[in-house]
Amino acid sequence: MKYEVALLGLASVASARDVHKYWSTVGRREVPQEHSHEAILRAADVALKLNNPLEIQDAVFSLLGNAAAALGAPNVANLDCLQQIVADQAFTNAKAAGDLDAMANAILFRALEKNTLTVGEASPLCNEVAVNPEIAAIQQHQDPASPEASGNADIEINVAIQLASIGADPALALTSGTFAPGEIGDPTAAGNTCNDAEDAIGCIISLNLLVPAVSLDDILAAVASAGAGAGAGAGAAADVVACAPAAAAPAAKGKGKAEGKGKAEGKGKAEGKGKGAAEAGAGAGAGAATGTVNVQAFSGALGGPPPPVQSTAGADRPFEVNGATFLNAGAAIQRSCAVQKNACSNAANSGALDGGTAQCDAQEAQCLGANSLKARRIAMRDARRRRQAGALDFGSCGSPAIVFAVGLDGRQEASFQSGNNADFNHGSALNIRIIADFTCGRLESSCKADAATVAACKAGAAAAAGASGQAAADAFNSALGV
Repeated sequence: MKYEVALLGLASVASARDVHKYWSTVGRREVPQEHSHEAILRAADVALKLNNPLEIQDAVFSLLGNAAAALGAPNVANLDCLQQIVADQAFTNAKAAGDLDAMANAILFRALEKNTLTVGEASPLCNEVAVNPEIAAIQQHQDPASPEASGNADIEINVAIQLASIGADPALALTSGTFAPGEIGDPTAAGNTCNDAEDAIGCIISLNLLVPAVSLDDILAAVASAGAGAGAGAGAAADVVACAPAAAAPAAKGKGKAEGKGKAEGKGKAEGKGKGAAEAGAGAGAGAATGTVNVQAFSGALGGPPPPVQSTAGADRPFEVNGATFLNAGAAIQRSCAVQKNACSNAANSGALDGGTAQCDAQEAQCLGANSLKARRIAMRDARRRRQAGALDFGSCGSPAIVFAVGLDGRQEASFQSGNNADFNHGSALNIRIIADFTCGRLESSCKADAATVAACKAGAAAAAGASGQAAADAFNSALGV
């Protein structure tokens, strides 16, 4: 990562997610990317704060250069090791809590690329040994334009072996990869990166910018050679294809429950620097899923539990939350966590729940973090299927689907709202045309969607205006294929 900053008179930082508000930036050589793997970052931060003796303000500081990192970790002397320290503490905490997903995310976090000053510059390595051998075995990815990037393949292999050693899916190692190499000296500073703290899955995946250094075949062969087993979901890599470049999607962990086909179709060797990225679906276990299951993994209940995310195998829109259906798991999980947050905030504001609304924001982050691995797996599978089906191009944005449900923004009556508030942030409305027109405008302006997509959106808005309730949402969503 490349990011050159000047830090001006900062006494304290209240929130690292807004750290850019406190920075005056100069000489930026390529856009920053510390929020590119947002799901991994959030999960690591949640685990870190279960027991945080060094009082590190946020895990994100460990992905920055040392000058910026010092602001969020004043008790850490060796800032070259801050990322390892964060990952090590997060792993320790997750292990104590018996949280396999959090342990896996801590391993993945240790491997993420850090910010450096210029395109093609490697970040310094930590010269200390981590407490947990699973973390000690891993170093961070290096700038893909640097000579040191030749070691990125070994890093991903090591991540896979460590994931398998704890019983997690080794294919998840692919999601720790970085971007395509930037152009050294590029005067536009455009680079190949992304940085979106609002994309709960991770913009490197949502925007198909992930370029792993190895293939799924390489990972499975290395794990087998190391004798580490295939993790809890042995044989779970389903629907594997070769894409270049494409988001590498791991398969779901199987814990005795079948969530898809446990069939592996490994295709795609590492090509050049590994631009052949394997995509695996949500298949796991030994057989095909039947019936409807709740895939919401979070159990926190401030203000009430999150509504179930019902997944129905074979359905056209297989995910449902409070009667609203979704094409992809990420949007459904985000909606479930958001509904819980609204209920929590309403309870706090009414006095029924002590402690204020800040705890509701924290709970939403925990809810998204608890679901991060599953959402990433399913999101990448769905993205591949949409590409294969020739789906519309939404530009830099995710799904523009509109939901119709009770409880949006605390309303007592059913209303309409985007299921993707990260890209289409608008309050709920009783008239779908308000949300539809806003969505079409965003697709055309901020998202930079192509003309065919914008035209389809406007046609969907017109069709929705002639219907009501869920039928209106279905009309709009069908026009866009979401």
